[in-house]
Amino acid sequence: MSIWRVLVCIFFPPLAVVDKGCGSFLIIFLLTLCGWVPGVIGALIINNKK
Repeated sequence: MSIWRVLVCIFFPPLAVVDKGCGSFLIIFLLTLCGWVPGVIGALIINNKK
């Protein structure tokens, strides 16, 4: 995972998972609405998978 991807995960989590599919985007979007920290953690986990 590149440093740019990590920065996007931190500043706008839903944008970081757009290329992973619609389901991932919706999950991260809802987590971000619940709180910024759960959205960031979820985005980092999804982007860290191979």
